[in-house]
Amino acid sequence: MNFSKANCKNCYKCLRYCPVKAIKFKNEQAEIDEDRCIACGHCMRICPQNARQTVSDLEKVKEAIKNGETVIASVAPSFAGILDMESHKFVASLKKLGFSYVEETAVGAELVSNMYLEYIENNEQVNYISTACPSANYIVEKYYPELIKYLIPIVSPMIAHSKMLRNTYGNNIFIVFIGPCIGKKIESESISNKDALDAVLTFEEITEWINNSEINIDELKDEEFNKNSLIDGRKYPFSGGIADCIKPILEKKNLNILSVSGTDNCTGLLKCLENGEIENTFIEISACSGSCIGGPNMIKSETGYYKRIAKVKNYIKSTENSKKRDTELIKILDKSVFSRNFMDKSIKKQIASEKDIRKIMKSMGKHSLEDELNCGVCGYDTCKQKAQAVFEEMSETTMCLHYMRTRAESIRNVIFENTLNCIILLNGNMEIKDMNPPAEEVFTIKAKNVINKPISCIIDDSDFKYVKETGESIINKKVSYPKYNLDCIETVAYIPDQDIVMVALVNITAEEKNRKKLMELKENTIEAAEQVIKKQMMAAQEIASLLGETTAETKITLTKLKKIVEDENSII
Repeated sequence: MNFSKANCKNCYKCLRYCPVKAIKFKNEQAEIDEDRCIACGHCMRICPQNARQTVSDLEKVKEAIKNGETVIASVAPSFAGILDMESHKFVASLKKLGFSYVEETAVGAELVSNMYLEYIENNEQVNYISTACPSANYIVEKYYPELIKYLIPIVSPMIAHSKMLRNTYGNNIFIVFIGPCIGKKIESESISNKDALDAVLTFEEITEWINNSEINIDELKDEEFNKNSLIDGRKYPFSGGIADCIKPILEKKNLNILSVSGTDNCTGLLKCLENGEIENTFIEISACSGSCIGGPNMIKSETGYYKRIAKVKNYIKSTENSKKRDTELIKILDKSVFSRNFMDKSIKKQIASEKDIRKIMKSMGKHSLEDELNCGVCGYDTCKQKAQAVFEEMSETTMCLHYMRTRAESIRNVIFENTLNCIILLNGNMEIKDMNPPAEEVFTIKAKNVINKPISCIIDDSDFKYVKETGESIINKKVSYPKYNLDCIETVAYIPDQDIVMVALVNITAEEKNRKKLMELKENTIEAAEQVIKKQMMAAQEIASLLGETTAETKITLTKLKKIVEDENSII
């Protein structure tokens, strides 16, 4: 199981809920570290983006049925607490899907209980820890390996029942466990159990399959389990159910009983065991709060925890008068087949030096004790634990919300306060929410004095209202505010999600003054040029006039002279 890369939104909720901090963040993507994981499935349930990614055996089961294999279902007794159908209808639905036989996993629980009785009878220990819950076993193996000596070396009911099924029906069968626990998927894949069964389906998967198959449950003929459990075997989903099944030996050996569920309670108890504070006790331990019935991987429905308990109890009560099976069933098999070994799977962590911790803390903006909020938002209880996680490459410095917010606000303030342009932020009612120093300067007012006041008390708000109402931005519009002797290029945009109108004004007053001076200079130059041209034209006209007069006089004189010459020639 892991997280979908497309959906992770860096909320860190999965890490906050992970009891062993087995979730690694790299490049802002959550990833489960299998070596640290205890397979409790809490992170899968609480992910708000539904980014869970769990390998499903559903297609493998369908293929086995399609190929005509003998497919047998082992159904966990907690089914009665969450399925909206009677047991005989559920069995009928499974057989309609193609299952050859359907039995209760509680049959295996009976055998486990009997083996617990024998083990406690024949072995003297300071304490005994039940081993039906795979996640609880992982907690001990990975985080409290010195307590492995207290684990009862018996397989879980799921594995026990699978081995019994192979003994009954032969090895050429396909066994499917159906239950509420993702941890069972991982348990079934372990080296010691990989040959015990073939597939694990959650109640969620099986109900989805039934619904997609469009089976009309009401029309199905009632079917009974091919092999029923005794009443005690059905008590395993309850907190305290295992201890109740082996009460005779516990009373005989005068052992105290502790039934603990929930990872926090489990780790608290294991610490007490580690410190030698508990002795002469049988400890029933389950990683899910409320044991299997309260597990995080039950079908998401309106059926609450206490309702589930009531439904399972009613199921047990309704079958009290059913025919009891032969309690000698455990004698038909070699008991050594049902024993198992636990091993130290602890992670050898490299502890960061004080120097490394200080360096990492500084990179997260933690320069003093006052900076260490220890808020837990990042998923770690203290800032130092977070720094250790960064050192182990399980976390990133950017996961500190307060650091990133401070950093973002710092950058925002630098930009907001030091930009040369005027920026004004308004709410949807055209009330001032903030303005930067340049805006304060040009409008000769302090932002703190006008916060939550209408912008209209300073400048006209018609453009801002238009943008808010139409959603159309105004880009690079020239506006003037004579009251402030101000000329600007105005850009206005509306941000619907925040109901914010952002006004940006580029002060072009100086440019406008220079432009006006330039225009005056041009106008004066043109006027001077026109005067010069006018004078030149007048001079040209006067010259032309004088030239005209002298030309006429010259013409008259020459004409007279010509005539005289002509007259003289005629006389001669």
